[in-house]
Amino acid sequence: MLKAGIVGLPNVGKSTLFNAVTRTRKAQAANFPFCTIEPNVGIVSVPDERLEKLANFSKSEKILPAAIEFVDIAGLVKGASEGEGLGNQFLSHIREVDAVVQVVRCFENDDIHHVSGTVDPVRDIEVINTELILADLASLQKRKDRLAKMARSGDKAAKGEMALVERLLPHLDAGNPAATLAMGAEEQLVLKAMFLLSSKPSIFACNVGEGDLADLEKSEAGKHVAAVREYARKQFQAEVVVISAQIESELAELGAEDAKEFLAGLGLSDSGVGLLIRAVYHLLGLRTYLTTGPKETRAWTIHAGDKAPAAAGVIHSDFERGFIAAETIACEDLLALGSFAKAKEAGKLRIEGKEYEVKDGDVMEFRFNV
Repeated sequence: MLKAGIVGLPNVGKSTLFNAVTRTRKAQAANFPFCTIEPNVGIVSVPDERLEKLANFSKSEKILPAAIEFVDIAGLVKGASEGEGLGNQFLSHIREVDAVVQVVRCFENDDIHHVSGTVDPVRDIEVINTELILADLASLQKRKDRLAKMARSGDKAAKGEMALVERLLPHLDAGNPAATLAMGAEEQLVLKAMFLLSSKPSIFACNVGEGDLADLEKSEAGKHVAAVREYARKQFQAEVVVISAQIESELAELGAEDAKEFLAGLGLSDSGVGLLIRAVYHLLGLRTYLTTGPKETRAWTIHAGDKAPAAAGVIHSDFERGFIAAETIACEDLLALGSFAKAKEAGKLRIEGKEYEVKDGDVMEFRFNV
């Protein structure tokens, strides 16, 4: 299962958000740096409103959503790349995840200490970004020294890797994360094997106060969020999601109906956590296809671009090995038409072969023979 690491400076709301996302109280949340030492890990269901509709359609006994793993990583501080604040240990935790959710403090609260004394989300992003880049520069310099010896001996793979390292070093030295260097498909594979911290896909979660979310545009937090959006677009080409970790932690204590009433009382129709989880799922390159019947309606996780046999193999390796065809229809088409029979009459229920690229939200049934 792919992992998304929640990172940021101390006291920005990481552990509170982790508890809300995972609906647990695993992560201690307190008003002092390094509250989290060892990373907390939680499995998170991916919200998908199609599942309940499809389950009602099939009168399914149960619903099984897709899931991803979130890791709450301790707060980084300036100097982490040189070991400041147990930095080396924390950076190693980031190295182990597949994507990064950077929580950025956009709320004002005199009772919650900020390590830099003031709220400035762009500055905070730059602190984190700089530490990741510095760690990558040190790692690449060591790698370059080793590759140079291998390249001199005629190792073709080492020469190719060396060429990428020589492109990466000035790019990083200019303050740019590795993920923003233009690369071809082969270089992307080489980069992935380097496990660079700044090469991981990222998303920014702007943490605003409980009173800011409903009227964000008129609040001071709204100005902070706008600055983050602009910075994230220019520097990272990354998505920004607005959440209130405090609201989410309160919602985590409530049932579904009480949560709706609580949100309505704040002038909100939805919480930010569902949007964040879905955004991270897609950031990881994951997509969902669905199966449905009286026993269960289930979301199956695949990678973007997977073809029908690979999708079938997620259920069982025999399905992929003996794949014949897939009966396929878009979920919205099936629900709109009301039955598989009507979908077939309308030409929406299709038979797809081995080269079919599965789309997010496809409802599928596989034919196989082993």
